[in-house]
Amino acid sequence: MKRREFLKLTSAGLALSSYGISSWQLNKKPNILFIMSDDHATNAISAYKSRLAEVAPTPNIDRLADEGMLFRNVFCTNSICIPSRATILTGQYSHINGVHSLKGNLPSEKQYLAHEMKNAGYITAMIGKWHLKQEPAAFDYYKVLPGQGKYYNPEFRVRGKKKWKENIVQSRGHSSDVITDASLNWLQERDRSKPFFLMHHFKAPHGKWQYAKRYENYLDDVVIPEPESLYDSGNHGSVATRGAHDDKIHEIGSSLGRRHNQRIQHLTVDIPGTVSDDKYKHLAYQNYLKRYLRCCKGVDDNIGRLMDYLEKDGSLNDTVIIYTSDQGMFLGEHDYIDKRWMYEESLRMPLLVRYPGIVMKKSQSHDMISNVDFAATILEIAGTEKTPNYMQGKSFVRNMKGRTPSDWPDVIYYRYWMHMAHHYNPAHFGIRTNRYKLIFFYGTGYGSQLDPKHENTPPGWELYDLQQDPYEMNNIYNNPENQNLIKELKYKLQKMRVEIEEDDSQYPEIQKIIEEHWND
Repeated sequence: MKRREFLKLTSAGLALSSYGISSWQLNKKPNILFIMSDDHATNAISAYKSRLAEVAPTPNIDRLADEGMLFRNVFCTNSICIPSRATILTGQYSHINGVHSLKGNLPSEKQYLAHEMKNAGYITAMIGKWHLKQEPAAFDYYKVLPGQGKYYNPEFRVRGKKKWKENIVQSRGHSSDVITDASLNWLQERDRSKPFFLMHHFKAPHGKWQYAKRYENYLDDVVIPEPESLYDSGNHGSVATRGAHDDKIHEIGSSLGRRHNQRIQHLTVDIPGTVSDDKYKHLAYQNYLKRYLRCCKGVDDNIGRLMDYLEKDGSLNDTVIIYTSDQGMFLGEHDYIDKRWMYEESLRMPLLVRYPGIVMKKSQSHDMISNVDFAATILEIAGTEKTPNYMQGKSFVRNMKGRTPSDWPDVIYYRYWMHMAHHYNPAHFGIRTNRYKLIFFYGTGYGSQLDPKHENTPPGWELYDLQQDPYEMNNIYNNPENQNLIKELKYKLQKMRVEIEEDDSQYPEIQKIIEEHWND
């Protein structure tokens, strides 16, 4: 054997031995456990070292970062539950898979990831929050919540002799616990002649934040750190989100404080009407965050249960574990709640991957990745030779290995379609690069039966320099010195829309607004 070959084998063996596995396992298809929560912000995961890291640690999720890779720049393409889930399962943007809004659904024939994983030799299961309305029939096994499902004593839909919506089984306990119970039961009883692909989806920490009773006193005596922008957003926003002379701030974007006329944070405690606005925000924030973080605690503890089982079962090091959320979440920043916006707290997704023998421990990636890339990546882990042509995403397996391709994209595209629905967010699209974010609020709905039309809001542009202004406190679009930068970013935005085949010609009102305001 040549010395170079010997050294290569030796170094590979050392890397594998650190995980306690041997090189022969590289020839096996790994199991894949895909864990997704609902609305879990990176700010609420202590591995991301946010303001909440010390007061509300997440040790089991952090273990994935300690034993694998933490991704710093992962983003969703449409920050709302159903469209994000559809993108993950199809590898397609909303305008291609047809799931633009909460009214969308994903039929069995479009549940591409499940079909492709079965073709790759995997046994597949979907357990927990599904939310895509039609039966998850492409999976070998499913046990899913109807719609949002309940936090306590949830019922589940399973495969059976009746129509799928009628095959109901009851459970007792908190949803995070019983969803994990269901996954553990499936793992114990699974066909061990094949590798498994399990999508384990928590309902938590989605509103209205009902936590397990054992967490009732968790964080009771803690003052949760607050973001500065809770009280003062500086030059954040534009005429599109604030109105001329701030005359729209009571109508646009649901609020944690008293700002919004229609939608403020739902509370389970009364706050005296006599307190000042700032005091109200403080009390509302503390209540909101404690309830939210108690739900996150239940997610983290149950991830520990899953990892403990795999360890005892002897399959932990044969299993790739992926943790993410369907999108980010506002935790009081800019006096916002919920998601939907293209701003960082909503746009950014957590992603942590434990991939024994492939991903180095305690490694990090700053590459630009979006949820349209998830399906292609999972398929490459499963051993498929090529991403299917109908998928628009790219596998980031090489990125995980620390070998980012030279042509890896430096920009991601985003679009939110549900104009002024539920949380009163104007429709918008834009791009984010490593440094800049350009957003165009076109301010109207697309008017189909799937998205009832709401009153138009003012069109407008926003530009943020994320290197100088990571919390997006200063919209620099109107600064004269940025005109060349804006032209460059608009070129990238238009190029991206062409590349992903997004065209608004079928929505004449939207197209007219784009054309009239492109050069504003």
